Amino acid sequence: MPVPPAPLRGDELLGAVTEAMVAFHRRYYHRDPVTAKTLLLGDDLLACVLGGIYTEVEKTMIELQRTTTVQETRSDFQQANRHRFIETVERRSGRKVPAFISNTHVGPDVEVELFVLGPDLGVEPAPH
Repeated sequence: MPVPPAPLRGDELLGAVTEAMVAFHRRYYHRDPVTAKTLLLGDDLLACVLGGIYTEVEKTMIELQRTTTVQETRSDFQQANRHRFIETVERRSGRKVPAFISNTHVGPDVEVELFVLGPDLGVEPAPH
């Protein structure tokens, strides 16, 4: 049985999560977001922010005042595929993801993927 790769930390983890989220966007929306970055906030909140996300069809729907439809469709898709996003972060970080939150914004068009990370099993918790 192959040994799982060592969990990534620091900039390696942030880069790997950004790359994975961009790859998902490319696969499902057939284009790269214009911008993408991932940040670790504190010790347990991983935030991936994608900018310039909407397709030409979505942009047209937004221009036609159908913003709610675009956001609901994106939200439904993200929730249906949440297991893929969570599994990707868990595999790269070596930590469980007990909570995942995804949301989009129009004007500017931004998508935010938040992953709450469980305890780091390889590090002793700090005493309180």
